[in-house]
Amino acid sequence: MIFASKRLLYGMMFVVLGSIVITAKAQQPSVAPTPPMGWNSWDSYGLTITEQQFRDNVTVQKQKLLPFGWRYAVIDEGWFFENPQDRETPDKLHYAIDSHGRYVPVPARFPSAVNGRAASPVSPQPASTGKLLATVEETNFTEIGRWVHAQGLKFGIHIVRGIPRASVERSLPIEGSSFSTQDAADTSDSCPWDPTNWGVRDNAAGQAWYDSLLRQYASWGVDLLKVDCISDHPYKVDEIRMIRRAIDKTGRPIVLSLSPGPTNLAHAEEVGSLAAMWRISDDIWDVWAKPSLGFPQTVQSQFVRLAAWERYAKPGNWPDADMLPLGELRPSPGWGAPRRSLLTLEDQRTQLTLWAIARSPLILGANLTLLDEPTLALLTNRELIAINQTATESSEVLHEGALIAWHASLPGGKVALAIFNTGETPLKIDRKFADFGSSLGVRKRSVRNVWDAKDSGRADGITQELAPHACVLLVLR
Repeated sequence: MIFASKRLLYGMMFVVLGSIVITAKAQQPSVAPTPPMGWNSWDSYGLTITEQQFRDNVTVQKQKLLPFGWRYAVIDEGWFFENPQDRETPDKLHYAIDSHGRYVPVPARFPSAVNGRAASPVSPQPASTGKLLATVEETNFTEIGRWVHAQGLKFGIHIVRGIPRASVERSLPIEGSSFSTQDAADTSDSCPWDPTNWGVRDNAAGQAWYDSLLRQYASWGVDLLKVDCISDHPYKVDEIRMIRRAIDKTGRPIVLSLSPGPTNLAHAEEVGSLAAMWRISDDIWDVWAKPSLGFPQTVQSQFVRLAAWERYAKPGNWPDADMLPLGELRPSPGWGAPRRSLLTLEDQRTQLTLWAIARSPLILGANLTLLDEPTLALLTNRELIAINQTATESSEVLHEGALIAWHASLPGGKVALAIFNTGETPLKIDRKFADFGSSLGVRKRSVRNVWDAKDSGRADGITQELAPHACVLLVLR
């Protein structure tokens, strides 16, 4: 089964709201002191991932990627659908919810969720009221969370903001409170592209709802929570604020990731006070140049976006250029047909180089069970990863047509310099390093080529021809 993008299933609505001034607890840098690195199921499995598929990918992640810092393993959207193949006909969807109205893992897809049931489970039963099909289960991700942690990794899940419509229809009690789901729901508000939830009121019942969710997720061992339909189209700062409060109440250091983008630059300080990472664009896929439909976002389009957000990247705050659609995107990618990434080797090197030097989170979308040696070599370049993880600042320093350059300050007085040819014809580079920023000075420097893993002696500039979409990444000492 091939699924369309989450953004396209129910139409796209781009709503940019004005900035709302709030007082919020500053995001703690200790939660995400460096850009998070890991793997997410969406690009290869869409809504359909099963426990066995997740475990198989995590096993490869532990063996081949964890030694290089790729430590988050995230189950993306749809883990509460019994029949994800029916997403395009939402009246046919069958949800798994618990007795307090919260989504829980579907037992048929996540068998260990049954073994981890609460001490006094509610017997699974098809709900007899309401229009939406739902089965009441007391399943959870506790066992999977424990297993992920035992591998030395961190566990993440995806949710869409709000409260399940199926739970609101049944007026279920919100755990830990005297409120019901109807007290918390805003039935005048819903996600434009998602048929599952209503919005949540910014009141005591709404806060009780999110407190209940985060207690549940903390008990499962969740380390990263990706919340969708909240950072843009529409921007819902009231719900972001409630989620932030709920996370803080748990005492668990959970990375809050906001989607989709493009988050409005006017909200930069606000989202930075509430979340550790937030999307700066809508979904990116394995496309270099802008498609005629305006979706998905492309590698080329991220140069301008990352340059606009560069000054907001710092420990605890990471503007997110979205996932890396590399390698094999199958069996059921969240957009398009099952395939090998359409990005060429040059495209992929350029994407990784830009994400690394701009200090974006590095979240891989490949099917790790089909990881080949060329893709693995891209993902395990220690020098590239060190730039992403240790740079203290980075910025675009030159943009002249197809020629773009970034530099980043590294420990020990080193400087990373990335030069890109974003055009469709070869580009001859003959420049002094000082042309890429006065901070580089005019003196000769020791030059290390990161992708070639070669030292090039001392030089005060670079002369090189770059193929279309290609880049060179240097570390200067």
